[in-house]
Amino acid sequence: MSDDPDLKGRALALILDAWETALAEGAEAEVIASVAIYAALADMVDRYGESAVADFCATLPERTRRGEFTLKSE
Repeated sequence: MSDDPDLKGRALALILDAWETALAEGAEAEVIASVAIYAALADMVDRYGESAVADFCATLPERTRRGEFTLKSE
């Protein structure tokens, strides 16, 4: 996996653009989120295996609480 912040930023921008397109076409945010998580995890399992992905997922609660996934300040 690339740690290049420019590549990650570009990838995030592309995903967020697709998200906005889906919203504009009537998809509900919860549905988009669910299928996006499913697609991401399925791809990761294919690349790294179930055990590695389960270990990764176990880190998500603490990372979420630290604000790592917060895009907008409240």
